[in-house]
Amino acid sequence: MIGRCRSVVLTGLTGHVVEVEAHVARGLPAFTIVGLPDASLAEAKDRVRAAVASSGVEWPRHRITVNLSPASLPKSGPGTDLAIAVAVLAAAGTVDALRARDLLLLGELGLDGRVRPVRGVLPAVAAAVAAGCTRVVVPAGNAAEATLVAGARVEGAVALATVLGSLGADAQAESLEEVPAPAVAATRSDPPDLAEVRGQPVARRALEVAAAGGHHLLMVGPPGAGKTMLAERLPGILPALGDEEAVRVTAVHSLAGAFDAAAGLIRRPPFEAPHHTASAAAIVGGGAGLARPGAVSLAHAGVLFLDEAPEFPSRVLDTLRQPLERGEIVLHRAHGATRYPARFQLVLAANPCPCGMFVGTGEGCTCTPLVRRRYLARLSGPLLDRVDIRVAVGAAARADEPGEGTEAVAARVAEARAAARARLAPEGWSVAAEASGPWLRRVTSRAACAGLWRAVDRGALTARGFDRSLRLAWTLCDLDGSGSPAVHHVAEALALRQGEGA
Repeated sequence: MIGRCRSVVLTGLTGHVVEVEAHVARGLPAFTIVGLPDASLAEAKDRVRAAVASSGVEWPRHRITVNLSPASLPKSGPGTDLAIAVAVLAAAGTVDALRARDLLLLGELGLDGRVRPVRGVLPAVAAAVAAGCTRVVVPAGNAAEATLVAGARVEGAVALATVLGSLGADAQAESLEEVPAPAVAATRSDPPDLAEVRGQPVARRALEVAAAGGHHLLMVGPPGAGKTMLAERLPGILPALGDEEAVRVTAVHSLAGAFDAAAGLIRRPPFEAPHHTASAAAIVGGGAGLARPGAVSLAHAGVLFLDEAPEFPSRVLDTLRQPLERGEIVLHRAHGATRYPARFQLVLAANPCPCGMFVGTGEGCTCTPLVRRRYLARLSGPLLDRVDIRVAVGAAARADEPGEGTEAVAARVAEARAAARARLAPEGWSVAAEASGPWLRRVTSRAACAGLWRAVDRGALTARGFDRSLRLAWTLCDLDGSGSPAVHHVAEALALRQGEGA
């Protein structure tokens, strides 16, 4: 007899509904799992057997073969434990095989029969609903997360015995405590107010332009000038995430185990600030088997802040070039390729030299000119060419009055983004930073482009820099409420691009 039910395995954020088939035949007792399982899934046979015994149900003393179909798809993780247990007992006639077929089951089994939470329940349940599997059984600790998916009929399971009992088995449902989802540090507090940044009008203007157009930003200045304060306040002036983007961002954080379901979908643009000792795998994603998301994916639709950027290894910094261009990261491993979204705003902060004191006349600086050049040269030309705005942040000056607050700046950013969206939506874009160069050159007047062409002729701009400066000009135009960029918009875009001393 063959028992069947369904489960979901994830490749990146892509969920694949798999059919779990179990065959019980005469012969020496054995338990085999086929269908390209990884080590953690292959060990499911020991977890499942112990969990069934702990639930008071007799384990079939026959030759058992479990197939995870499609067999060509690599499977990883313990999330199919619950489905394997139900399929085996359905094949043995212990549970109702017809009722089991209608279920999609997710969950890891403990040896005592409890159903333990797993990562990535949100994208897994979303894939199940998209495939027409609306009745889903998940660990009780993941139930709040699963209910965020529209159209899913979610049942939270504390123990295997409860699931088996609902399918007609004579299971002993002991009073077992629910296994809660792993605690996640609070990361959803409101961003600090921009009014706390005193002075720095040039840097504040650059931050507003970056937010309005989705541009990348480099700030160079001495320690204590306010670079980190400015970067931390960028998410506060960005618009809240829409429904589709919120689900996507939440799915990435769910897969990474960094999502608190009690707070609902992530609506605030995320802010990731990895330390400069982070490895390439921590930044772009990696790990054994199918790769896990890194900081660039956790920052999707938000901000990736690299403080002390020249202290990051050059190899790590250069891994950012692909996601900066494509808005996604593709990680190739022996078992296949994994794709994660990675459309973030990059904010780099750097000191002008290793000691940080090369300001003005540089009297307090102890670094030689060669040391200063080598320090900033760690930021490669190809990476900097993808950074739209470069601004020098001067030493902190006394300012008695607070600056403009987050609410006022966010309102202007929202208006500018609305204008850009109305213009770009027919082309499939939402902000100026996403627009293609050829399209922008067609819709921009020759007079406005003349200054950019002269900069290209002087060697001050690359072809990529031309397009990025043109995107900046359109963002400045949207902030001013103009219909198209004028010469002064292009001039300011060039000034922001070339750094005014950065």
